Amino acid sequence: MAFQPLHDRVLVRRIESDETTKGGLIIPDSAKEKPSEGEVVAVGAGAKDDDGDRIAMDVKEGDRILFGKWSGTEITLDGEELLIMKESDILGIVTDAKAAKAA
Repeated sequence: MAFQPLHDRVLVRRIESDETTKGGLIIPDSAKEKPSEGEVVAVGAGAKDDDGDRIAMDVKEGDRILFGKWSGTEITLDGEELLIMKESDILGIVTDAKAAKAA
């Protein structure tokens, strides 16, 4: 099933965190929090301003993002759990520091 978010909405797939600590301790499922990092799966066309012009989205498909702990609405599409959220719920885009320096 294809899904296209509307306006300034974004479809996000959570990125699971490591299951062990830096010290090597295994974190049980009961102690894990839902990750607040994800990958943008689809984006809407953008909201409209007062004149009816589209406001360009700052994120695009494939971006790795951070979002608030309680952000978005959980949905299930084709058996996969995803989040729909407004672009304003996104805290930032995660970039690879090494790749950014090379460019």
